[in-house]
Amino acid sequence: MLDEIKKILRESTDLKGRDIAKKIGTNKKSVNSFLHAHSDDFIQDNNYCWSLAKPAELKIKFEENQWVDSNSFEHALGIVGSPLDSECTSILFVIPKKCNILLDAAARFLALCNQLVHAEKVVTIDFNNCKSTLGYFDRIGFLDHLDERVDVLPNRPVLSKASVYKGNSGAVVEFGSVNPKEENKELINQLADHFVQQSADCYETAASTVFGELIGNIQEHSESFMPGFAALQKYEGRRKHIQTVISDSGLGIAATLKPSLEVHYPSLYKLHNSDDFDLQLVTAVLTKGEISRFGSGRGLGFKSSREQAVKFDARLSVRQERFSIDLEYKNGEIVQVDKQTNLPAIRGTHLCFDFYVD
Repeated sequence: MLDEIKKILRESTDLKGRDIAKKIGTNKKSVNSFLHAHSDDFIQDNNYCWSLAKPAELKIKFEENQWVDSNSFEHALGIVGSPLDSECTSILFVIPKKCNILLDAAARFLALCNQLVHAEKVVTIDFNNCKSTLGYFDRIGFLDHLDERVDVLPNRPVLSKASVYKGNSGAVVEFGSVNPKEENKELINQLADHFVQQSADCYETAASTVFGELIGNIQEHSESFMPGFAALQKYEGRRKHIQTVISDSGLGIAATLKPSLEVHYPSLYKLHNSDDFDLQLVTAVLTKGEISRFGSGRGLGFKSSREQAVKFDARLSVRQERFSIDLEYKNGEIVQVDKQTNLPAIRGTHLCFDFYVD
């Protein structure tokens, strides 16, 4: 009940107990008793309306005994609200016991932590109860790219395992920095080579295309205020797949395209006043393509990558500042499109490709 009520009061402040009870489908008496028993979390005004108490620190705890993917990560943020938007100046992330964080969630987590520090928040990640995940983050280079101002508990490793063992595992390409002002050829080649080694020669064009286009996209379009990053990992499990992530903290797809719409895409520009225009625009880019900030039809660096995703029945996830779109392909067609809206803020563009290689 605690998480349910917190979520309701973040969306609609100053509600009476009966209104909260109606929203969660229970009786007013039990809700009011619960609210009074949790005075550290909720406050009541003179009109008997309830609001969230404002803590000095915002605490985000991931699920224990679970594999945390991007959906689980977003759920954990959604329970407490947006750390970037919070009035709290101190943000604490708690990694509980047996909390295993997958690469797609790790990429969003890394970008968010660095953005919080740039927003002058005090950020702490507590691994005390899950040192195995601290070890994993050390091995894949997460800690190498985590802003030094982020406090890591119990402590940051003195020597980076990612640096010591870099390139020694064919199943992993450690997080590599994407410099917005360079071509990043070495990182692109490294990612593509490892991808082919862990799949088959038929994926060579797909790997080169995806990494070349999307990393090049950061250089050409993102106008990022900090470096982006990319990584790769092969997962065995029930269905073998290679997961690749590419993230930047730049403008985002919609903001990059909007200035060109009136001149080059007037039919899209007519929709620009709609509430969900950014979502519509990014969906059009991903599903139809050939929409460019220069009107050239190159599709903001997604056209050829999307064609490779179609060819190999991949899954593509794109996270923007406050929404995400997941596309799943089968037999050369989009078979499922999932959209999430009203997500906590994470600036930039965060892409994840899953190529199934079983």
